Amino acid sequence: MRFHQERVLAPFAVDHRTSRGRRVAESASPTRSDFQRDRDRIIHSTAFRRLKHKTQVFVEHEGDHFRTRLTHTIEVAQIARAIARALALDEDLSEALALAHDLGHPPFGHAGEDVLDACMAAFGGFDHNAQALRIVTRLERRYAAFDGLNLTWETLEGLVKHNGPLLAADGQPAERYRARGVPLAILEFDRVFPLELASFASAEAQCAALSDDIAYNAHDIDDGLRAGLFGLDDLKAVPFLAGLLAEIAGQWPGLDAVRIGHELVRRVITRLVEDVIGESERRLVALAPADAAAVRAASRPVIAFSPEMTAAERSIKAFLYPRMYRHPRVMAVRASAARILEDLFHRFVETPDLMPEEWHAGLAGAGRARICRRVADYLAGMTDRYTIDQHRRFFDVTPPLR
Repeated sequence: MRFHQERVLAPFAVDHRTSRGRRVAESASPTRSDFQRDRDRIIHSTAFRRLKHKTQVFVEHEGDHFRTRLTHTIEVAQIARAIARALALDEDLSEALALAHDLGHPPFGHAGEDVLDACMAAFGGFDHNAQALRIVTRLERRYAAFDGLNLTWETLEGLVKHNGPLLAADGQPAERYRARGVPLAILEFDRVFPLELASFASAEAQCAALSDDIAYNAHDIDDGLRAGLFGLDDLKAVPFLAGLLAEIAGQWPGLDAVRIGHELVRRVITRLVEDVIGESERRLVALAPADAAAVRAASRPVIAFSPEMTAAERSIKAFLYPRMYRHPRVMAVRASAARILEDLFHRFVETPDLMPEEWHAGLAGAGRARICRRVADYLAGMTDRYTIDQHRRFFDVTPPLR
């Protein structure tokens, strides 16, 4: 049987042929690399399908054209493959990580994560990256031989560390985890299948992380314009965007506002992608890593924006934060969504039998920590619409998400 076509990879790329393997050993596929199998398992997972009806910024009733977690994820995967291809990295690994990066997000976007984190504060909190790891290593139940998806070490490493090391060289939590510690789910898994939490992830994982930033900066501009939260003239407050708008006006005078918006988003993605490729090439030439291990051992990421584009990217985020993510319309929906999820959490903790049998099985006589974590797992897997339906089932009044 013919194996998949091999590409010539850079020496610092991850080579599937030397993968560290899976926690549960499996025979190789005659038609797909291990990273292609990982990608396919992620796409066929229940958690991936549910992203279709999970909020990115706007809940789905706002309109059919706004991004959901699924459409965002597809855009991230496309960008990740493009960057990986340009740098001669393993595209399949980058794509798999892009497709998996949001699996752990609960319904209602960051509002849902904030609620679950608060509800679980006494039991380690809730972190969507740790939840993604729980999903792919425990909660998915599709295979006879194991729980989870039994992904390769390289995919699990990238899923956990795509935003950088979790531990400092001395074993203490890295800066972003200094206040509350590394999530327990990650530490527990690391004890049985070590992921080298003090090092950077592969260049492929770093591609997926930067692609996430590129995708949501661009599509949040698009969705914000479509929703009327701000206009094209407002975007001129960001010098980087003002320059792009001036380019469009010079090339296409008299172009209608809708097309200007689309042309702007296209150019934002193009400039950010081209900058990442250029800066990453410079870093890789300077480091001259002999292999993927040298990328992991580096003192800084090898996939990055240039200093100038870093400033531009931050200015986009600084604009979007008050004008979109904290817009009164969005905040009103967040407040209602938070109440719905909080109500359900407390109701299911009080009466676990209200959950489906597969979720309350084995909880008789269990301690509060175990019950709360099971409830959090159940709620985190829900779509927006199912969460609303469940609230209507158990409560007389459900807050309107408008």
